[in-house]
Amino acid sequence: MPQTLSERLRQPGLIVAPGVYDLVSAKLADRAGFEALYMTGFGVVASHLGYPDAGLATYSDMVGRVRQIAEGTATPLIADGDTGYGGLLNVDHTVRGYEASGAQAIQLEDQEFPKKCGHTPMRRVIPLEDAARKIKVAAQARSSAAFKIIARTDARTAHGLDEALRRGEAFLKAGADILFIESPETNEEMERIGRTFDVPLLANMVEGGRTPILGRAELEGLGYKIAIYPVAGLLAAASALQSVYTQIKATGSTQGWAGELYPFGEFTRIIGFERVWEFERDHAEEEV
Repeated sequence: MPQTLSERLRQPGLIVAPGVYDLVSAKLADRAGFEALYMTGFGVVASHLGYPDAGLATYSDMVGRVRQIAEGTATPLIADGDTGYGGLLNVDHTVRGYEASGAQAIQLEDQEFPKKCGHTPMRRVIPLEDAARKIKVAAQARSSAAFKIIARTDARTAHGLDEALRRGEAFLKAGADILFIESPETNEEMERIGRTFDVPLLANMVEGGRTPILGRAELEGLGYKIAIYPVAGLLAAASALQSVYTQIKATGSTQGWAGELYPFGEFTRIIGFERVWEFERDHAEEEV
């Protein structure tokens, strides 16, 4: 049985969590042996709804995907809870729902509603006092301290790193377990974040985003505890899909495609066909 996220956080070393957005990506990551998975809001909204990550998904959209992924995998799940989908009562409801659905941590951010992806422009944050109240409500809403509250601030881009650090301190006082200072833009800024806080820190590694992509040793050296790669799987899948679809459209066949297809037989096992076949053998009608 995998360790819980709470147990793993007490041990040394960086926790690397790939972004998962549906049951195929989650099952593949689960089989790969990661210590945690990250349910990416960007990826879920894109794959499930076909929308941008701009506050268009509802609590119901997201908590349903949390439940599906948690039930379909064994690896501890960190889940994006956006802004909590409303006011303080909504935050309370969201935390309770995510925890009951099997997530082991929820990420909550201080953006105005509707929120936007943290590596895109035009993001605005709510007043610090309101944001800290949300974190306080979240910490009180959970049924177990093993369910972790990740407090994210998006203040860096519009208000500078000093304000982001100030918000991080306030979120810790309000009850956050893990801090997520979104969108630092240089190694030096990431180093300063690491020097400022002696709590688990989360680094958001977005290919093509504002933050430098660093390796495991570099992130550990800067003081980070968790590194999420929210869109790597989604972007890799989109690239492969575009490539193979282009080949089919151009030639009417997959013959000669330069990419690699996942073995069909192995894929059927990942999604559970073996149980279907076993069930059908066990319950086959006897010949009369």
